[in-house]
Amino acid sequence: MTDPDGRCPWCGTDPLYVQYHDTEWGRPERDPKRLFELLMLEGFQAGLSWLTILRRREGFRRAFAGFDPETLATWGEAKVTRLLADPGIIRHRGKIEGTLRGARAWLEIEAEMGFSTFLWGFVDGETLDNRPMTMADIPAQTVQSAALSKALKARGFAFVGPTISYAFLQAAGLVNDHLALCPARNRPLDFPGPAAI
Repeated sequence: MTDPDGRCPWCGTDPLYVQYHDTEWGRPERDPKRLFELLMLEGFQAGLSWLTILRRREGFRRAFAGFDPETLATWGEAKVTRLLADPGIIRHRGKIEGTLRGARAWLEIEAEMGFSTFLWGFVDGETLDNRPMTMADIPAQTVQSAALSKALKARGFAFVGPTISYAFLQAAGLVNDHLALCPARNRPLDFPGPAAI
C-alpha cells in the first residue's frame, strides 16, 4: 500500500498517528528523560498497537509523574497498586514494575556515563540512515537492537527484547527508517517536534 502523499504507510490515516509520524517518529532525540519515556512506552506497547499507546500517552505521563526517573525510582508497591487501578494507562503489573526498575537503572546509567550517551553509543553517536524503499526493506530487529536489548536487560530493564529495542531506535531517531520517498525523511532539525504535540 502506498500513501498518496509519499508518507510511510504504517501510520494509516488516523490524524494522531499521522501527526506522530510527521513530527516525531524518527526525529533524533538526545534528551535523556525523553529517551527514558519513549523506551518505557515502547515496553508498554509490547503486544499492542503503538496507536493504543499514543492515545493514552497523556494518561501515562500523568500517572507516571511525567516519566521523571528520579521520582519513579522511589515508588514502591503502594504506587504499583494505585497504577493498576488507573484506567488511563495499560494496567499490566509486569510493565508497571518494569518501569520502576527501569527508572532505577536509568539513574545508575545517567550517573555513570549519561543515558543518552549510553544509547547513542550503539549507533556510534550518529543516526543510521537506512533509506528503505518499501516496508519490506525494514527489518524487525538488527545487530544493534540485539546488542542494545542485551545491555538494557543486563542493567535491569524489562520488556526490551530486540524487536522492541529496534522499534525504540527507529522512534527515537537513532535509526532513520522513513521510506526513501517519505517527505518526513529529510525534514530540518528545527521542525516542530514532540514538545509541539
